[in-house]
Amino acid sequence: MGERKKPTLAVFKFASCDGCQLSLLDCEDELLAVAAEVEIANFLEASRAVAKGPYDLTLVEGSITTPHDAERIHQIRRVSKTLVAIGACATAGGVQALRNTGDVSDFAKIVYASPQYIETLGKSTPIVDHVFVDFELRGCPVRKEQLVGLLGAWLNGRALEVSSASVCLECKRRGTPCVMVAAGTPCLGPVTHAGCGALCPSFRRGCYGCFGPMESPNTASLAAVWTSLGATGPDLVRAFRSFNAGAEPFRRESEVHEQR
Repeated sequence: MGERKKPTLAVFKFASCDGCQLSLLDCEDELLAVAAEVEIANFLEASRAVAKGPYDLTLVEGSITTPHDAERIHQIRRVSKTLVAIGACATAGGVQALRNTGDVSDFAKIVYASPQYIETLGKSTPIVDHVFVDFELRGCPVRKEQLVGLLGAWLNGRALEVSSASVCLECKRRGTPCVMVAAGTPCLGPVTHAGCGALCPSFRRGCYGCFGPMESPNTASLAAVWTSLGATGPDLVRAFRSFNAGAEPFRRESEVHEQR
């Protein structure tokens, strides 16, 4: 019998810090087990080997910020049987989406000595705004345990179960006291998608919203609680405009407080 042909895995980067790819490399022992089951066809962060495709599974990190990126993501989608967006940049535009609230040409004039050579889009947008995405993994960066779970589920032909609850549920599971109730610390946990394991509250810090908005977040109610704790309009704008500034619920709530 011939050797079993392994499914091909490709990983591509757009505008991002490489943190999500590093999370995959950080899987260490687990990654070795995965690597034994797949052929890594394109993953420049880990290997010089490059294959043109088609790819059975493609992981995409980063947001679309240039005309070249907008063309390239369509090329990648065409050669990918399954495409998964990983991390806040790929799923919500990332920190780069802060540009969406202003004039990019003004930013370019401040940063670059010769802005006329800069070719960029007016907005930083998630992958799903450009092509069909089979699945999304949230986080800044994405959590390595979820990456391993995703690859394991895909290899075994089953769906990955991801909680739609908020970070508050993770705090309760860990037995972590609510930082807002116990210490009056503003926290985005009630409106943020679970997945981080309630990392910041476990260190008595408020959640920063790394995993983006949960399903049906009541951002107005949370903003009212923050205000009762002494937060101002600018405080709320900064809170909702961070890792997931381009996520629709966070963007809308930040605009409500922008002029206050």
